[in-house]
Amino acid sequence: MSSNQTLALSTGYHLQDYEIRKVLSSGGFSFVYLARDKNKKTVAIKEYLPTSIAQRAENATVLPNADDVALFRHGLKCFFDEGLSLAKIDHKNIVRVLNFFRANETVYMVMQYERGKSLQDYILEHQGLVSEQFIRRVFSELSNGLREVHTQKLLHLDIKPANIYIRLDGSPVLLDFGSARQALNENLAKSSPSYTPGFASPEQYYDRKLLGPWSDIYSIGATMYACLTRTSPQAANLRIKNDLLTPATKLGKNIYSQSLLEIIDKCLSLDYLERPQSVFSLQKSLLEYTPEPKKKISFMNKIVDALNKPL
Repeated sequence: MSSNQTLALSTGYHLQDYEIRKVLSSGGFSFVYLARDKNKKTVAIKEYLPTSIAQRAENATVLPNADDVALFRHGLKCFFDEGLSLAKIDHKNIVRVLNFFRANETVYMVMQYERGKSLQDYILEHQGLVSEQFIRRVFSELSNGLREVHTQKLLHLDIKPANIYIRLDGSPVLLDFGSARQALNENLAKSSPSYTPGFASPEQYYDRKLLGPWSDIYSIGATMYACLTRTSPQAANLRIKNDLLTPATKLGKNIYSQSLLEIIDKCLSLDYLERPQSVFSLQKSLLEYTPEPKKKISFMNKIVDALNKPL
């Protein structure tokens, strides 16, 4: 077990009306647990615990390091505010926040548990190419939820295949918002990076004042690109120094439609002004696709073709 895992709440731990069943994921910023409520319903619980500036006491209390109390509280406030904002959003394509509360000197966010698999797992396990129809459907549906998020003056800031869940019915849901993590990271170089290389926009590396809907749109473009390649694109900070990213229009030529490939390349523009400026604009272009009808061959044409074939 890693040192990070030893900081997690143990299986069977009772957290208010919830019983911890296991750790679903852990990172430098938080832990996510599988839990059961008092009605035996399965939920996911996210705990604010930035491991670079805080630790777990024996009584499960989360304690910030002596030099990082102010920073810990700043991140805690951002996490709590994010929970408040997300709790107002009731959209099928956005993870549903059911409850959030303070305990153990930190904050917990209770979310609806989704059954299915991440888009990352889907891409890696899928035999053959990910179809254009799948890409357009998933990201146009996801855009519905992201539009609602942006309406609430929130940004996701961590869109990537691992944070998009494909339910059993095929519908996508967006998980694990990173905006509170981003707020924490801007004040502390030693905290875990608030971005995922390959999927984070250039402005997440260099200038937070430029963050906007177009920042999430860059990440959507990078995630669609990953559907084509099964790997993450070149990181934006490296692209700025020496852009070696193969354009989607070249990579997917004669495999995917020119219009889809151009959408991906526009989303991945290093200049945020060259990207779609709103999710609505992106969604509209994704929905405009009309497959080219297959050329019909008449019975007479078949005969002519047969006669013209060399013996």
